[in-house]
Amino acid sequence: MTSPIPSRLVVDLVARTLDEDLGGRGDVTSLATIPADATARFDIVSRAEGVLSGRQAADEVFAQVDTAIEARWEKSDGDRVSPGQVVASLSGPARSLLTAERSALNFLGRMSGIATLTRQYVDAVAGAGTTIAHTRKTTPTLRALEIQAVKAGGGASHRYGLDDAILIKDNHVAVCGSVGEAVRRARAFAGHMTRVAVEIDRLDQLDDALEAGAESILLDNFSLDDLRSAVACAKGKATLEASGGVTLDTVRAIAETGVDVISIGALTHSAPNFDLGLDEA
Repeated sequence: MTSPIPSRLVVDLVARTLDEDLGGRGDVTSLATIPADATARFDIVSRAEGVLSGRQAADEVFAQVDTAIEARWEKSDGDRVSPGQVVASLSGPARSLLTAERSALNFLGRMSGIATLTRQYVDAVAGAGTTIAHTRKTTPTLRALEIQAVKAGGGASHRYGLDDAILIKDNHVAVCGSVGEAVRRARAFAGHMTRVAVEIDRLDQLDDALEAGAESILLDNFSLDDLRSAVACAKGKATLEASGGVTLDTVRAIAETGVDVISIGALTHSAPNFDLGLDEA
């Protein structure tokens, strides 16, 4: 089970999600066809092989739609699931269950898709000693849930936002004039408690980054030979992170160059939706 994110974030996100779905009139189909006193039981069922994530948001959907909905979870975030497996059993007012269905499944499908893709990358580098991490290429307003899903899949945190870590990118370097100058400015600003990371896109920038005191160096779109050379040159003086165009076909070879971290934007911007359905129990 992954750690929960602050409830205020989920409450607000779910409220806006339900407002988007229900509009001003509510679920007119259920209101028109389902008696007010009808009750029902449904199961959330996995349709594919993967990793579950999104329970916290789904539970908040049920709570905001109707506190009379009862959800008994058979699987936790981070658990592997298979086709036909029951993830959760739901019971309560039939109208409410049907109203909550799509929003809950949307959260579960999106987050489980991210967790599943992350686990595929983590499994692909097993034993290499390399960490798989997310990036900031997340869906606007969904970052907290998407990062939670990466962790459910076995991935690690990168920086959450612009305010929690210094990462000097190529455009910062362009304005500052050089990698070394950008790192020196950042080091002077940050003090001794904050790590400074810098992105380089050429091997000849590595010495400049190291000499200026960068603790982490992001190697952007490096070839395998250049990654190996960077690892040999750095000699453990800085954390080395490979990034750029990483795929499931290439991630193992990248890990075997000896880099410490591989960050992958695709974990959050390109994960396919995971198929779950609501079946009558």
